[in-house]
Amino acid sequence: MARAQPTPKIGDMIEISRIGYSHWAIYVGSGYVVHLAPPSEFAGAGASSVMSVLAEKAIVKMELLSKVAGKDKYRVNNKHDDRYPPQPPNKIAQQAMEKVGREVPYSLTHDNCEHFVNELRYGISRSDQVTDAVQTLGVAAGVIAGLGVLGLLGLAVSRNRRERH
Repeated sequence: MARAQPTPKIGDMIEISRIGYSHWAIYVGSGYVVHLAPPSEFAGAGASSVMSVLAEKAIVKMELLSKVAGKDKYRVNNKHDDRYPPQPPNKIAQQAMEKVGREVPYSLTHDNCEHFVNELRYGISRSDQVTDAVQTLGVAAGVIAGLGVLGLLGLAVSRNRRERH
């Protein structure tokens, strides 16, 4: 049996699960969210919105949450409430709605939809998806570098052994 989604409250951050990443929006009431979307992204885009990573500009849109989520799952995720004090809900919604229709700079690494909603809710621009990806890449690079060093050491030892015989 599927669990019922909690009803979002004004100012809540909404995380929409896409394939390989999450899209973020701010709930502003009456079933509507405000979100940052590159021009190539449309409501309910799902996996096709992956092409938005190439965009340099985005548009702040107000759309029905049901349309933005499409067939993708979503949840209320005010994940930093324990770390940062949220702005008052009506202030979050008012600031979000004042931005609707604006074209703004977009960057996957420092001006994406998650940065946008965190800035509205907490006054802090951050994206855990970016931070997590950078850390994962850093660990992977470290492992690859470590394997490369081990490989070079192995070659040196092997060569040293051949030269002695």
